Amino acid sequence: MKLEEAIHQKKFADEFEKVDINLMYTTNWMNAEKHKVIKDYDISWQQFNILRILRGQKGNPASLKLITERMLDKMSNTSRLVEKMSKKNLLARKICENNRRQVDITLTEHGLQVCNEVSDIISKLRIENIRITKKEAIELNRILDKIRS
Repeated sequence: MKLEEAIHQKKFADEFEKVDINLMYTTNWMNAEKHKVIKDYDISWQQFNILRILRGQKGNPASLKLITERMLDKMSNTSRLVEKMSKKNLLARKICENNRRQVDITLTEHGLQVCNEVSDIISKLRIENIRITKKEAIELNRILDKIRS
């Protein structure tokens, strides 16, 4: 569906305004589709992001600082999210033996299972929803990187 139809706006100030609004609209649309999946697992998008970060550690512990640096949503309160996830048995926290001021955070088996299941579902959703070719995806990624550079 074209942006103009989706938001009932016929004209934009210029193509740059349209790009800006289109990016926001598309991001929100994609996130809403993913939210439908993760709500069944009683986790938020930010919590899923933490699960993915910890899975990428391949069993090695991560500090709160490392997780915060890798978060997609830089406005997330990582320490609060980690606390909630610990209560859900998705991750474990332990005082670092080498630095008593640091907390080591690792995935639990349950956390890994949830991460893998949600990742599989989202991967299938991505195939269904992102209707562009690999070549177009490469070009879009190049353009998005250019916007942020």
